[in-house]
This record gives sequence, C-alpha cells and structure tokens, in this order.
Amino acid sequence: MRFACDTGGTFTDLIVEDDDGVCRMFKASTTPSDPVKGVLDALQVAADAMGVDRTAMLEKGSLFIHGTTHAINAIITGRTARTALLTTQGHRDILILREGGRAEAFNFAVPFPDPYIPRALTFEVPGRIRFDGKEIAPFDEAEIIRQIGRLKAEDVEAVAVCLLWSVVNPAHEERVGELLEKHLPGVPYTLSHRLNPSLREFRRASSAAVDASLKPLMGHYMSSLQERLTDAGFAGRVLVITSNAGVIDARDAASAPIHIVNSGPSMAPVAGRWFAQADEGNDNAIVADTGGTTYDVSLIRRGLIPMTRETWIGEPHRGVMLGFPWVDVKSVGAGGGSIAWVDNGGLLHVGPQSAGAVPGPVAYGRGGTLPTVTDASVVLGHLDPEFFLGGTMSLDREGAEAAIREYVAEPLGMDVAAAADAILAVATENMVQAIVDITVNQGIDPREAVLIGGGGAAGLNSVRIAQRLGCSTLVIPSVGATLSAAGALMSDLKAEYHAACFASTARFDRDKVNETLASLRGRCEEFAASSRAISPPAIRYKAEARYDTQVWEIEAPVRGESFESDADVDAFVADFHAAHKDLFGFDDPASAIEVVGWTATVTCALRDADGLKLSEVGAQKHDRTRKAYFSATGWTDVPVCRFDAMEPGEGVTGPALLENALTTVVIDPGAVATRRASGGLSIAIGGK
Repeated sequence: MRFACDTGGTFTDLIVEDDDGVCRMFKASTTPSDPVKGVLDALQVAADAMGVDRTAMLEKGSLFIHGTTHAINAIITGRTARTALLTTQGHRDILILREGGRAEAFNFAVPFPDPYIPRALTFEVPGRIRFDGKEIAPFDEAEIIRQIGRLKAEDVEAVAVCLLWSVVNPAHEERVGELLEKHLPGVPYTLSHRLNPSLREFRRASSAAVDASLKPLMGHYMSSLQERLTDAGFAGRVLVITSNAGVIDARDAASAPIHIVNSGPSMAPVAGRWFAQADEGNDNAIVADTGGTTYDVSLIRRGLIPMTRETWIGEPHRGVMLGFPWVDVKSVGAGGGSIAWVDNGGLLHVGPQSAGAVPGPVAYGRGGTLPTVTDASVVLGHLDPEFFLGGTMSLDREGAEAAIREYVAEPLGMDVAAAADAILAVATENMVQAIVDITVNQGIDPREAVLIGGGGAAGLNSVRIAQRLGCSTLVIPSVGATLSAAGALMSDLKAEYHAACFASTARFDRDKVNETLASLRGRCEEFAASSRAISPPAIRYKAEARYDTQVWEIEAPVRGESFESDADVDAFVADFHAAHKDLFGFDDPASAIEVVGWTATVTCALRDADGLKLSEVGAQKHDRTRKAYFSATGWTDVPVCRFDAMEPGEGVTGPALLENALTTVVIDPGAVATRRASGGLSIAIGGK
C-alpha cells in the first residue's frame, strides 16, 4: 500500500493506492500550527472511510510521499533559523548588492530590500582563490577560528559559507567546514560549492543562505513527520516532493531543504501531463491547480515540463533568490478561500487575502466573517451544502448570503446572486491573467492547448476560464481534486547534480568537459544504487550555455554522456541554436557558444503502472435537480449528476452540475461534458 499526501493552505489531500493499484482520495482540514497533525487526520479519514483501523492500514504501507509548504512558508514569514554568512574578505555586501535590477527602474521611492542574512551576521574570511583555481591570498586559520567564536557569541543557529571561486577550487571552503564542525559542533552549515556550484556569486550565496537557514526547522519537521508516522504504525519509506517534479528521501530533504521549497505545486504538471496525453492526445497543456489559497499555473510544452532558474520568492529583484531550478509555476492569490472586498472607489476585488484553513470561508461555520469564492459558489447553488466533502461537512448557506450581502452586494447596489456571480467573474479574470502571463513567456497559444483543471475548487469556474482563454477543451481528471497528490504517486525518485566547467565551441576542450560529465555520471550512479528503484535509472545531461556576446544562459540538451568527436560538438551546437530560437524566435549560427555549467539528472522509477486507477466504490447514479444561478440564464433548475458513476462516453450538456465526493464541476450553458475511459471529464467549451 502506498500513500501520497499534499499539505495545502486549506486542505490536506491524501491518495491511498492499494496492492492492486486502485486509488482512493481523501481530504482533511490543514492545521497550520501543526501540519503533521493534518497529515495524521487525513490518514484517519481514510481509515474510517475504508472501515479499517488506522494502525492496521499504515502497517501495510510501503511508501509515504509527502508534499509540504512548510519551508516556503517559513521563508515568507521569516521563521527561519538565525543564520550567519561567511564570505570572502571584501565581499561582505554580496547579499545586499544582489545582481542589480529593479522592477520599476525609475521609481526611487521604493526602499532597497533587506538582505536575507543581515550584514551584522555576515563575516569575512581572509584568503582568496583566483578564477583559475590558484591561491592568491593564504587561508588564515587563526582568524577563522576567531570568527567562529563570534558566531558562538551571536547565538547563531546555522551557517552559510560562500567563498569566491570555490566552484573551481573548494579547498578554502572545505577547510571552513572542517573548522565549523570542530569549533561549532551541532550547528548545521551549508557550503556553497557543494550545494550549488554556480559561477554567479550572488545566486550561490543566496541559495547557501536559504538552505542553511532552513536546516534546523526542516530537520525537526522531517524528524517529527517520520517519528509520528512510525508511532502511528507506518514502517515504510518516507519520500518528500521536490521543487523539480521528483521525490527524494526525507533524510536528503532534511540535509538540503532548499530542494523542497516549492514542494507542492511541482507535482500537478506530472499528473496533468499524463491526463492531457491519455484523454486528449495533446502534448501541450495548461495545468491549473486551484487550492483554497492560491491558483498555481504550470505548463506542458511538447510533452515536457518547463523549468526555470529565475526562482524568486516574492517580487523579482526584491524577493529571495533561490538560485535553484524548479518547475515554472505562476501563482496568484486566487483560490476557494480568496476574500472578496470592495475598495473605497467602489471596485470589487478578490484576493490576494485568503480565509485559509482557519477560520475558512463563512460557509464553513468556523468563525469566518468575510465572503470568499467558496461562499459565492454556495450562494449560486453550485455547491450542495449537504454534500460538501461527500457529506462529511455541512455548509452554512445563510451565513454566506449574509456576508456577501453586507460586504459586496449592498456596497455595489446589486442583489446577492449578481454579487456572487461578480465574485466568480473577478476571480476568473485573476486566474486568466496568471495563465496568460506564463503562456506568453513560454510561447504557447492557449487556444491550441488543453486546459487541465485540478484542485478541489477547480470545477467552480474552469469552464469560464477556458471560455475566456479560447481553449476548446477542458479536462477535469478523475483525481483532479487531489491533483498534486496524484502527481506524487506518479513521480520518480529524482536528483540533479551540477558542475561548473567553462567551455567554448570556438576551442572546445573535450577532455576537460568529458571529465566533468564523468564525475556527474558517477554521482548519478551512486544515487541510483541506493534508490531501490524497480528499473535501471535514466540519466540525462544538459548545459547552461549562451552566445559569446550574451550575459545570461539558457539550458540546452546534451545528447550523450560524453563528447567523443567533433560531430558530437556539432550536434550540441545545433541543439543550442534550436533551443534559443524556440525561446526567443531567432538564433545566431555565426557566434560561438559558451558553456558555464553542466547538469546531470537521474530518475529512478518507483512504480511500473501507467497513470492511476481510481476506485468507484460508493459511486451511485442519482437523477435530481437543483436551482442554480448562471449569468446567461439567471436562476434555473439544472440536472445534478455523480460524474464518477457515469459510463465512459456518456455526455451531459450544460447547464449542469457534476459532483463526486470531493469536488463539483460546473458545466456552464453551451458546454458539453463527456466521461473518458480514464475516469475524468473532457469538456467541450461552447459560447466562445
């Protein structure tokens, strides 16, 4: 038995896969003060629904895959450890100066952002390595020991080390690590050349700082998760979702927590890719995951999940730079719990504020007072107050109506239904803009892509979103309500290793590059040997490269594991030109190409099944109607169907409401929903 659990801002999603490969979905409320409790609550919900003891269920488990926002929440809220930075003498201001750049080039009223680690906790290390690895100033061990004494006096809880050109010669940085272990035992530290061997000093320093600052918190979190799962009866392997659409062992996540900062959102495109190809045969898809707090948009481009190294938490140039690749995800504060409000000028807004899990929407009856997207859907009759989460939770329609009347309808001079519909319309527009931003950047025309709707709230307005985008097809997967957890079950064990090695195609040093690739391959093989995978690993290589007149790099594929001849170099050159043209619309065949770094990615399969098979136990057809409001029709009686009880090929024409235990899909007038063999819904969009 395998478990995949994704902790979101409002709900904790769980998928349980039995020994026959049949899956069941469950949800429980997230407990922000103790996220592991929300995980255990979800497991209890699953055990109760399956009619078994939770301990007995967990004892059958072999694998537990976990996605968490604990790390990124700590960065955003500033709850990271008290961290110091040791850097090369003369480079104390690296985290202050950053890379330059301003979001608003001529707005000088915007204050300069604070560094991730304050200057008062940044210390200079005597000694200097040159760009070619030669030492030009000796390492002063006595001074380092004195600096470590100052770290003790400052009650530092973690240390980041980033010395100039340590990616070429790490001797000084390695010695700092040895001295920290000896003179500051028990305090975690991160060496930048081990974590992120990038030539760009700010990004390397920033990633080391973030990683070190998370180690105490995430080490405790991972230990707590494993201990409490063990106490509950689980004796299997615990894996954690990474930011680059893979999973790693919990111990590896604790030792390098920067890899799991964007843990949850990276999995939705893994599942979305499979359903886009299986249901519609399309290699281009827009994957939208609607949670209670955020709306996360990612892409599938020619069957691949795009990654980005522009990994800012917060505003570009002002936020926190991770310097590590993650799945290219655009997130906006628009979800089921997003709060609707009217400003002093009489304009309606939705989000970015969210009611979250506590207190939640007004309809939850947990103390919420401000209207949300969920409240609007309840008022419009789109959500059944008696069948929310399969009937395990009742919703307060009268409370939702009262909140929308007070905070939206009366200030705008509208009736309650029109106000609720306006809330959905504004939320839809926010979500559409997020999709437009990311599709334009990646060169995808939304009209030629399939829209994949995931998340428990996806069905509320995904048809509207598809209509606005001009998408002809919307897919709501059978596991759409728990899309990220589903992606976790479908994912592979994955690791990436990087090395800095400069090369130019004008004078390509094959021996030097091959030595670098062989070193990366060895690390991949070492990882694979301990992976307990069910099949041989797959290793792929890529290069960070640019034209010799450029400053910034793009990633280009490397076809083989070495460059044995000029023909191999020519093939790489052709692939780089193609990648550059694909991204920017032009290439420059006359220019030499410079490579500044190499990456090897190893993936190890953990399951041999293709896709997911969802259990349909308890899904019974019912023929009934419910009054619901649509802007095109007003209030009208619409059919309500259990879509998990529909036969493959069976269709329903909107307006209609299709439900299962965890989600409701609103089929607007003119749209036609058909159930696919995979168990999901394929919706042909009308009214464009």
